Amino acid sequence: MDLRSFLKDNILIFDGAMGTMLQNRGLKLGELPEVLNIENPDLIIDIHRAYINAGCNIITTNTFGANSLKMNGSGYDTKLIAERAIKNAEAAREDKFCYIAYDMGPLGELIEPMGTLRFDEAYNIFKDQVEVAARSGVDCILIETMTDLYEAKAAILAAKENSSLPIFCTMSFEKDGRTFTGCSPITMTTVFQGLGVDALGINCSLGPKDIYPLIKEVLRYSKVPVMVQPNLGLPKFIEGNTEFDVPITDFVEYGKKFIDEGVRIIGGCCGTTDIHIKALKESLEGIIFRAVKPSINKSIVCSATKSVEVNGVKIIGERINPTGKKFLKESLLQGKLDHVLKEAINQVEAGADILDVNVGLPGIDEAFIMEKAVREIQSIIDTPLQIDSNKPKVIERALRAYNGKAIVNSVNGDEDSMKAILPLVKKYGAAVIGLTLDHNGLPKTVEERIKIAERILERALEYGIAKEDVYIDCLTLTAAAQQKDVMYTVKALGIIREKLKVNTVLGVSNVSFGLPNRPLLNKTFLSGCLMNGLTLPIINPLDEEIMDTIKAYKVLAMEDVESKDYVAHYSNIPKRNSIEKLEDSRKHKDENLFKIIINGLRLEAKSASLELLKTKSPLTIVEEDIIPALDYVGCKYEKGEIFLPQLIQCAETVKEAFDIIKEKLSREGSETICNGTIVLATVKGDIHDIGKNIVKTLLENYGFKVIDLGKNVPYEEVAEAVRNSKAPLVGLSALMTTTVKSMEETIKLLRKTVPQCKIMVGGAVLTEDYAMAIGADFYAKDAKESVRIAQTLFNKI
Repeated sequence: MDLRSFLKDNILIFDGAMGTMLQNRGLKLGELPEVLNIENPDLIIDIHRAYINAGCNIITTNTFGANSLKMNGSGYDTKLIAERAIKNAEAAREDKFCYIAYDMGPLGELIEPMGTLRFDEAYNIFKDQVEVAARSGVDCILIETMTDLYEAKAAILAAKENSSLPIFCTMSFEKDGRTFTGCSPITMTTVFQGLGVDALGINCSLGPKDIYPLIKEVLRYSKVPVMVQPNLGLPKFIEGNTEFDVPITDFVEYGKKFIDEGVRIIGGCCGTTDIHIKALKESLEGIIFRAVKPSINKSIVCSATKSVEVNGVKIIGERINPTGKKFLKESLLQGKLDHVLKEAINQVEAGADILDVNVGLPGIDEAFIMEKAVREIQSIIDTPLQIDSNKPKVIERALRAYNGKAIVNSVNGDEDSMKAILPLVKKYGAAVIGLTLDHNGLPKTVEERIKIAERILERALEYGIAKEDVYIDCLTLTAAAQQKDVMYTVKALGIIREKLKVNTVLGVSNVSFGLPNRPLLNKTFLSGCLMNGLTLPIINPLDEEIMDTIKAYKVLAMEDVESKDYVAHYSNIPKRNSIEKLEDSRKHKDENLFKIIINGLRLEAKSASLELLKTKSPLTIVEEDIIPALDYVGCKYEKGEIFLPQLIQCAETVKEAFDIIKEKLSREGSETICNGTIVLATVKGDIHDIGKNIVKTLLENYGFKVIDLGKNVPYEEVAEAVRNSKAPLVGLSALMTTTVKSMEETIKLLRKTVPQCKIMVGGAVLTEDYAMAIGADFYAKDAKESVRIAQTLFNKI
């Protein structure tokens, strides 16, 4: 029975951790588990058999890190490792009933704009793995332990476009309900099922108790089978050994709870062994899974870190459109996006929920500029985007680059249009706007518009696009030329909303074109449309009267419950927090660079710094402009108002400013900015650089000199670097449970050879208690905390 058929009526039980089983069998420190597929295949086969005998009905190949980035320097061809891993799984299975999942873990590097790895490079690395799996006869592709939605998208597309195998994809979440890069369970679910995975869920990072509420949230939204593979909690240091804090009884108890909630696929991650899987299997004997469907089919669009549910009026900002905008037009023709980014920021600050992006101009490479605009806008704001073009090439380029679930604006009722656009909407899991016109143009009657809307909806459903992802635009005509048709639009909108039960869209400002006092007509027309069921007005959010109209409507329509937002906005005594006060204190004091940094406008940082240097000294700029901006952004990050992508973008913006300041100091012969020297290293055996690189960037932003030793650094090399540099602080990173022991050994050597040096540690597998137990002085839960530790320490020196 193929795996998809099996999933319809059965619970699928995965194996547990490969790394834990290898450690229990003597895995050496720094040894790559994937290499053992070649060097010690019998060991890998034995572990697979142990899991099969424990009762799992799907085993995972030993290929979690078998990609060209992580295996670089291993001495083996990555494809050969993958092929041998699959053969080992097949040998373990023999003639027993058991599926094989080809395992693909994260690449260990962040994709642009957070890192340096390009999306297409990530895609090709995953593609190489998928091609091996596709020709080998495995039963599915398992993409697991992802923390970056964009990297997961690259892996899913590689799997979809290079095989027909079922695709399972899971992400790892922190206790705050977000992944390392800020993705939420709702966003993950929305994007993954839109991309067409066969199962989705959560694995690693947390124990079953902490994963439980997150899985319940996933189940509310997922239309595909949900899977969970929890850790046995976080590792602890007990008498020289790494142990986990969740007893087997709790693991089994929560396993049954997961199934009761509707989880269809279950297994274990770090800390679990064949013993845990056997106990789980026995506890599930005779249990019939409960088929669960989402309670409500929700209309959701999202960026990588922000989901917007269209459950009432949501504002689409219209201003990223060159029509009638001279400066924007000239900027796009020159290939520059500074005006686009400013428009994006201004609209979001004014209250836009979604941003329409239109770069269509004669004489430009629209597909290239659209992709560039999407990437740049995403790097500075978390607001979902609407891709505005009717050209399939432009739309696909943008959707492939987009990190989240976008809206496509638009398709019309003409058959050629639907054939060209709707498959792209389906492939990339987008929502789509349907225009009520076809090859005959805009119909003259309400009834004809409704028929076109029905046709678009019917065809979308045939392509597998959900009803809630189809938005209908009845089109706004100008009252100056087609006065009698204006109310046809309003009437058609109301009928479509009531009859088809879909969300509706309108570009409001067209109605007033060519007439005086346009704002009056716009807000009056908007009021009528809102009362007739308009849910997605495309407007200028900088128009206060238009925004006032929407705020008032939300009160009358019970969307603003108890008028809380309305009262807060129009109250004479607005509530203020520390962040707002900090920003207000700078209102008349060189606000330009401050705003450039907090908005992440990297391209403008250099010119702003040069301008400030005409009136300020370099060190004054650092103290009065750069550090306050970093503190402001850090405060928002700690409050969960922004996430890692925005934090990194701000840090990269500061680097641009710092380059100018350092150059000025060098020309003047002045002492360079250095608040202290810090050595950073990812410990021996660990090949992950992500966390350390982010810490490095932030520390440098705050004026510290960082000696970065890289990854997989021997103990002696760390100690030598500290001794030679006389650094008062060293930072050690470990992201793998198998390398925490290496961190402990590094600390022991540092204590022996450079006892005066303080040590801070961090990494996903660490806790504060564990950090203290292995001899560290400080535990940095994130990059911002590492800055605070460094500042506190160096202020005392």
